[in-house]
Amino acid sequence: MLRVEWIAVFYGDVQALWDVSLTVEAGEIVALVGANGAGKSTTLRAISGLVRVRSGQILLDGEPIHALPPHRIVEKGLVQVPEGRRLFATLTVRENLEMGAFTRRARRRVRQRLAEVLELFPELADRLGQLAGSLSGGEQQMCALARGLMADPRLLVIDEMSLGLAPLLVRRMFEAVRRIAERGTTILLVEQNVHQALALADRAYVLENGRIVME
Repeated sequence: MLRVEWIAVFYGDVQALWDVSLTVEAGEIVALVGANGAGKSTTLRAISGLVRVRSGQILLDGEPIHALPPHRIVEKGLVQVPEGRRLFATLTVRENLEMGAFTRRARRRVRQRLAEVLELFPELADRLGQLAGSLSGGEQQMCALARGLMADPRLLVIDEMSLGLAPLLVRRMFEAVRRIAERGTTILLVEQNVHQALALADRAYVLENGRIVME
């Protein structure tokens, strides 16, 4: 489904990734793990079109996407849940979820997708009219993940979902990802919580100083 082939990424004159390659097959959960500053988020930003690659290519279903703008990549079914949740704090939970369903394909299934994400995260059902910025940290992460699912992704890319959460909520989020995968969504997961990520994933890559050092 996804092939990242020998990509190099720079921020100005500073190189962040060196010849990074990885694959994600349909139906898999693949983890990308490594220390802070290893280049995990940069890899995801390149996949999502938020930063440009200097060399190499990124293919989705055999078609290059590394030159496409982010909204076109989302239209193709690749959706990222960013680190730090990035909710619209002054909008309600319902409005945040509806913002996730902006693609043409997702708009046709808004009610169905909303019912599905509320079944997955029933905690949000009582919060639909609440401002997203007033949610607890765990509820905000649920809302961010639910918003990504509202886009009806085929490949869901999740960046550091356990960051700052209590252990009980971390287990809750990993269980939610397992259920999402069981429903047919392919997952690429970036995580510092290595033990949980490896327990969940089918395969994993280790990123160190901008290079893949182990698969």
